[in-house]
Amino acid sequence: MESEHTTREKTSVMTDSRSPMATSSEPSSPESPTPEVPESPQGEQKPSYEAWTVFASTFGTIFLCELGDKTQVATLLMSAESQEPWVVFAGAATALVATSLLGVWVGQWLASRVSPKTLERSAAVVLLFIAASLFWDVLA
Repeated sequence: MESEHTTREKTSVMTDSRSPMATSSEPSSPESPTPEVPESPQGEQKPSYEAWTVFASTFGTIFLCELGDKTQVATLLMSAESQEPWVVFAGAATALVATSLLGVWVGQWLASRVSPKTLERSAAVVLLFIAASLFWDVLA
């Protein structure tokens, strides 16, 4: 029959994630905390994202993609012609918010019906088709 100390030691070894030989008498290391990873309903582990990381990534991507875009050039021309820069800004900002909202809604709707891998592949095919069409127009 095992003693109570031996049973506690075995339990500690099984539950401690630092090493298989760890015992309950060793202090846990504050330098290496184990991050919690939430599980999906199917039991798969997914990385947790901080809201600010998603915000920063989205802002940076959209900001860089919109620089020099036809929307920015159109806004520049409208502002120069109308002599009402704040009105042009308000109209352009409202339009960009509306199109972004539409994109988020459609993205959520698609994500609930199609796997992320399928979405990525579909987007890649569409972008390749657009690139090939533009390339063909340049050559013709």
